[in-house]
Amino acid sequence: MSARNPGMNLDLEWVSKVRVNTQAVLKRAQQIQGQKLPKKQWQAAWLLKAVTCIDLTTLAGDDTPSNVHRLCLKAIQPVRRDLLKEMDMHDKGVTTGAVCVYPSRVADAVKTLKAANSNLPVASVATGFPAGQTPLETRLQEVRLAVADGATEIDIVINRTLAITGQWEAMYDEIRQFREACGDAHMKTILAIGELGTFTNVYKASLVSMMAGSDFIKTSTGKESVNATYPVAIVMVRAIRDYFLCTGHKVGFKPAGGIRTAQESLVWLTLIKEELGNDWLSPLLFRLGASSLLADIERQIYHHVTGRYAAYHELPMA
Repeated sequence: MSARNPGMNLDLEWVSKVRVNTQAVLKRAQQIQGQKLPKKQWQAAWLLKAVTCIDLTTLAGDDTPSNVHRLCLKAIQPVRRDLLKEMDMHDKGVTTGAVCVYPSRVADAVKTLKAANSNLPVASVATGFPAGQTPLETRLQEVRLAVADGATEIDIVINRTLAITGQWEAMYDEIRQFREACGDAHMKTILAIGELGTFTNVYKASLVSMMAGSDFIKTSTGKESVNATYPVAIVMVRAIRDYFLCTGHKVGFKPAGGIRTAQESLVWLTLIKEELGNDWLSPLLFRLGASSLLADIERQIYHHVTGRYAAYHELPMA
């Protein structure tokens, strides 16, 4: 992952001045969606880039060691080897960006990856995911346990109550404590944008999260009714850009929830390229939180290589 974001003191004056022009955001999001997407071999190359940025995720109540094991093997070899060979990409180390699981499944993931001799990062959600409505001490302990089990990335959720009611100092202090509990693990901060109400609030929450030392900001848990949308992404990446211009620190961006098609992954890459530039087009600074997206990307790559679409049983599932 990228260099850590050390954070800064909470600048309430900066936060209080924030105003987001809703119409301008919606217009920009439409422009991005209206852009022509790459075709043929260029599209295949972009899709492989998308694969390397996926946090391949399973966050289900019925997760077991065996489906986490399968998820990890799919993350190590996300696209069938013969397809990669046809594209001369079989020896380029194409893997997903990470695997993402619940804290109690971290040890299973670490064990599988170690046995496969892979150094793929294991990310874990924590801090009372998805609602964040458990006592602070419990949330901190969850982070520590996930790190102790071998997670090198922690996806924390903010306490939305603090953001909605404008208690920015309290939110900053909590995230600072999560950051400390992460130790050397990178911290991704989930804003749960579907529950923040306004674009202005999304921008402020983004800013406070970065000031508190988040290495990434992430749209959603995937469990809210509204997840990753392009307008919200515009607001968050503009906050990332402003934070970079002010501090010189690059913070990553992770949309998550409802991203299912190869086509959508191309729009996300376009948005990042247009708004933040090529530096962010890397798993160090961009991740896609997804579970079913990879299957569709692999189908599109299969079509690119063979000229026909695969039946679902022809491609191994995650």
